Amino acid sequence: MKKAKINELIKLRSIANFQFANKIGEILFPEEIEVTHSKRTGRIREIYLNSELIAVYRPRDGLLSLSLAGARRILEKNKDLLFKVVLEDIAVEFVSNGKSLFAKHVMESDANIRPQDEVIIVNKKGELIAVGKATLSGTEMLSFKKGIAVRVRSGINQ
Repeated sequence: MKKAKINELIKLRSIANFQFANKIGEILFPEEIEVTHSKRTGRIREIYLNSELIAVYRPRDGLLSLSLAGARRILEKNKDLLFKVVLEDIAVEFVSNGKSLFAKHVMESDANIRPQDEVIIVNKKGELIAVGKATLSGTEMLSFKKGIAVRVRSGINQ
């Protein structure tokens, strides 16, 4: 791992601001982040803070995949977060173990969520449960009673 160069830091912050909203880039990526690069292409692959993975750069679409540590960092600093999904208590155990979140268990979701967006899943108290990729829009998550709303990548109990 190497300390991120200034141009890499600016790039990563810009991507985070675009993907999650303004000011998230500065919250997620302080100046002391470290990055790993692909041996084949030289592109940024993983972003670390204090030796803890906070995000992965996806070269296919140029966006970020959050880790639990990255999601926790965002939640601590930004309570009015966009791209957040609140789930019912009955589903917390399953989702925290990495199982997909079904639409019937979604209590609240941001209307700005589109399919394929990175989302942070929280319980009623606002505590981090999991991170994943939306398969439905935010409004569809609330109106549908069947189907997967979010494919979970990492749960807090995995």
